[in-house]
Amino acid sequence: MSDPRMRLVLVTPEIPYNTGAIGRTCVALDLELILIKPYGFSLDEKSVRRAGQDYWKHVQLSEYDDWQSFMSDRLPPRESLYFFEEHGAQTVYKPDYQPDGYLVFGCESKGLPDAVLDGMADRTFCLPMRNPIVRSLNLANVATAVVYQAMRTQLGG
Repeated sequence: MSDPRMRLVLVTPEIPYNTGAIGRTCVALDLELILIKPYGFSLDEKSVRRAGQDYWKHVQLSEYDDWQSFMSDRLPPRESLYFFEEHGAQTVYKPDYQPDGYLVFGCESKGLPDAVLDGMADRTFCLPMRNPIVRSLNLANVATAVVYQAMRTQLGG
């Protein structure tokens, strides 16, 4: 049996560069990347591969047609789901992350759909920003910051 691994889940990603960069982070940390369709691009676009550099071929990639297909197939326990939104009720520093948790991020322009977040307010977290001038952060940057925080004990922190 292999060690438990966190997974990064992107729900309807729109920007290929972000997906490629997140894929590269997943390779660096030996994590699975789960993509939920529809995408705002094709996975064989140069920009996905360019952002993932020559690492994209090593991404442990799973794809699902929609959120319900993902939930039906994986059956993740509620306590293993962590949703990240700009206006999450708690910060990313609050939870004790399960080593096999699902870190779930929405699309760049709209975040996560209400149907995904319904009943999950206590499982929704934000990366704090101190200056209100900034409306949002880049998805790839947020995902990287979150996964390193979530894995701090596994990575020796």
